Amino acid sequence: MPVYEYECGGCEKVFEVQQRIADEPLASCPDCGGEVRKLISMSSFQLKGSGWYNDGYSGRSNDKAAPCAPPPSAGKDAVATPPCGGGACSNCPAAS
Repeated sequence: MPVYEYECGGCEKVFEVQQRIADEPLASCPDCGGEVRKLISMSSFQLKGSGWYNDGYSGRSNDKAAPCAPPPSAGKDAVATPPCGGGACSNCPAAS
């Protein structure tokens, strides 16, 4: 359940309340009965590390798992072109 932060205009107290998203915002302070306003506070949600982009959310295609092989129409002496374009596979003939 989300935690919302409120500030009372009467006693100037800042307090937090757990409420459902569908619940109406508080209108009065539980201590003095004064009018309250909902504050916008910093979120605790953070994206850290490299996992977000390594999982394919960066917008570019995720071809890391594609095999490195020459096209079927090429001859037996054809050199493979890696799908990643940079020869990142150590076993790929195109990596040298």
